[in-house]
Formats: sequence, C-alpha cells, structure tokens
Amino acid sequence: MILVTGGAGFIGSHLLERLALRDGKACCAVDDFNDYYDPALKRRNFASLRRSVPLLKADIRNRRRLEAFFRLHRPDTIVHLAARAGVRPSLADPLLYESVNCGGTLTLLELARIHGVKRFVFASSSSVYGASKHVPFREDDPVMAQSSPYGVTKRAGELFCSNYAALYGLSCICLRFFTAYGPRQRPDMAIHKFARLMLDGKPVPVFGSGRSRRDYTYIDDIVQGVRAACGWTGSFEIVNLGESRTVSLSGLLAALEKALGVKAKRTALPDQPGDVPVTWADVSRARGLLRYRPTTPLETGLARFASWLRRGER
Repeated sequence: MILVTGGAGFIGSHLLERLALRDGKACCAVDDFNDYYDPALKRRNFASLRRSVPLLKADIRNRRRLEAFFRLHRPDTIVHLAARAGVRPSLADPLLYESVNCGGTLTLLELARIHGVKRFVFASSSSVYGASKHVPFREDDPVMAQSSPYGVTKRAGELFCSNYAALYGLSCICLRFFTAYGPRQRPDMAIHKFARLMLDGKPVPVFGSGRSRRDYTYIDDIVQGVRAACGWTGSFEIVNLGESRTVSLSGLLAALEKALGVKAKRTALPDQPGDVPVTWADVSRARGLLRYRPTTPLETGLARFASWLRRGER
C-alpha cells in the first residue's frame, strides 16, 4: 500500500492516477483541503480517484487521526507531498511553514517508524539551493543559505529523513523538484497565473529585468521520477528532478504567448524578496539511480497546459 500525502493536490493527483488507475497499485491518500487555494480545485483533482483511493481529510500534524488511518491501511511506502508551498507566502508566515512542513514531516516519519513503513519518499525543492551560483545545481553542492523560510523547511525535512534513515533503517529518498507545471498546476504558480492574466487581457507582472531563469519540469516527468522512487531500495539519498534546461522569464512569456495565441501585456516591477536568479538541475544522479529521463520540452508542455486551460478547467 502506498500512502500519498497531499493526494488531492497538483502533483499528488497526477501521481495517484498513474499509480492507482494505470498501474493498479493499492494506494491511499491524505489531504486537508486547506484554503491556500480554492479547495474546490482539489476536489475536482481527486474526482476520478474517489472510487479507487481511500482518502483521509486531515492535517498532517494530527497524529491521532493519522494513527488510525495507518492502522487501517498499513502503508509500506509513504510519498510525502503535503506541505505549505510557495516562497513568498513563507516570508509572511514563517511560523505556519515551520509547523506544517517540519512538524508534519516529523509526525509522518514517527508514524513510519512505529508502523514499520519500508520507504519514505520526501518531496523537497530546488529552493534548498538558495541563490547558489554553482550551476547546474548538484545534490552534493553546499546548501547552507536558503533564500526563504520555505526553502529552510524543505532542507530541514531532508535532514529529518537522513536522521531517521540512520537511526531506524527507514529507507528515505528526498526528491528536489524543479518548478513542476502542467494541467492542474496551482493557480498561484507563475505559468498558471501568467496564463490566466493573459487570457483575461490583464498585465503580467515582470519582476526584475526578466532575465531570471528557471528549470521548468512537466508533470509527467515529475511523476516518472516519483514513481521510480517508490521502488528504490537504498538507505538515504537526495535526487534532483528537473528538465535540466533553463528558460528566462522573458523567454517563458514568449513561449506562453505562442501556446495561448495571446500577446502578453507586461508590467515591470522590482525584484521580489526570496526570489533567486536561477534554478537549474543536474539530473545525472536521477538518471543513474532512477533511470529518470525527462521527455517533455517546455514548448510541448505549455501547449498541453494551454489546451487544458482553454477547456475551462481552471
């Protein structure tokens, strides 16, 4: 049994569709349907999974409710995707981010230890690299200077996983996601936010010079990597999951214009606190350990995203 936390979210719902509906794996899910964005979107994400995947609506900090769910379903693998997400919101409420992302992760690790879970797959983030100038980012790079509380909480989660692997023999693999996008992407994320503004004829905020660069990773490629991690049998590892190609903010807008058939109106704004100039994944380790092969270039992924958006599923 595979337990997916954050199972009604963007990545979680895609992962469960692959594992439960296509692969026929026994899965269960936890999600608290919080109001970080419209919970109705999460309910829509999970609609196709209701009959196949048992779902617990609970906060990952609620040990009592999780304990009963563990006893009932006895997961042997946990894919821990649930978290308070977003760099900028973490600057406004760092205590909440620490509580959910650190406390919630530790709660799940403890339950994994107590209930004999074999494998813990932790969703980390490229945010742990901060404003590193060593590109592309490698897993063995120093990560001592995160640029946001969100990044700090993700690094803390990795350290907790390392500790539980060493102390209790829990197999832990931490996956550093690089800007996942695609159908169902959270509405606060850049691609989704910019696309909605463009379709509504509203100006798109361009922070800084427009030269900041990101490694955008299509959802199917992220799912490919997570699915492979569910079968990993090592002790502890950290692995990047990215496209391993960077695109500037200006380049992203140009690609979105082409995918949507709409010209973007731009509003120049100062750099934002917590933002970093570049993210760029070296995926050599993922290729070796997980046979990870990202196959969706940005132009193809944006075309698929635009098609989904135009169908009115936003």
